[in-house]
Amino acid sequence: MIKSIIPFYIICVGLYILFSRKPDYQDGEITTGNIHYITDSTNKKVPKAVFSIGKDEYVVNAGYVFRNLKEGQAVQVIYETSDPSKAAVYSWWGYWLQWDELLGSILIPVVFLFIAKEITARPTAEALLEEMEMRKPRKRKNDDDV
Repeated sequence: MIKSIIPFYIICVGLYILFSRKPDYQDGEITTGNIHYITDSTNKKVPKAVFSIGKDEYVVNAGYVFRNLKEGQAVQVIYETSDPSKAAVYSWWGYWLQWDELLGSILIPVVFLFIAKEITARPTAEALLEEMEMRKPRKRKNDDDV
């Protein structure tokens, strides 16, 4: 049963990843930006990607878990032409693969499998008796009803 579930799981997660990215991969434009560390309101330096479209300059958050960026590093930025301020750094880790989605897509099926096994592991005597009464003997295809 597990062998038949794994391809279904991979297809579902793959389609979810492909069609849930913001900014949208199909409609988005990709440009180059540079990383600059900017001090935020808590006096902590955070990486920001700075990119230009025409005369306008945009700054987007580039910090992400397990992503190491250096000052002045060139990165690809994906943005929607209708609202370039809602851009994202285009990379495998952080745009396509996100830690919270990966963790959730693994934990949710495992938790539901555990719950299903716990529910069906120790049936009561009444439930077993009811199940035995509901089962009909298997008939062969060519048996005559007598």
